[in-house]
Amino acid sequence: MYTSLVVVIALASCVAAAPAEDVIPIVSQSQEGPNPDGSYKWSYESGNGIKAQEEGHLENAGQENEAMNAQGSFSYPSDDGQQISLTYVANEEGFQPQGAHLPTTPEIPPLIQKALEWIAAHPSKEDQNQV
Repeated sequence: MYTSLVVVIALASCVAAAPAEDVIPIVSQSQEGPNPDGSYKWSYESGNGIKAQEEGHLENAGQENEAMNAQGSFSYPSDDGQQISLTYVANEEGFQPQGAHLPTTPEIPPLIQKALEWIAAHPSKEDQNQV
């Protein structure tokens, strides 16, 4: 019984002696909405250089193809000090990010592109039956 009490007291003193995490202040923050028409807007900036903003609205309200449309951006300093920035659109076609740090698909080699075009222009009989 006393052993358990000693262990609990020892753990509590270790937790109390642990250094507190650095608090990162919010430098600025704003929020508007959600509004009755479905629109909104928000932004913030923190003391460590992180910035983000987004605004959105409802398209085709009340219709079968109703969808949210949002666009925004965020940026932050990387571990090596480089500023990482990303802009995006999110809508019925999905999330579409853009940023210099994002990987890009390589170009299709010319011979493969030529082969793909030939295949598209000359479908096999099996492909013709499935169309």
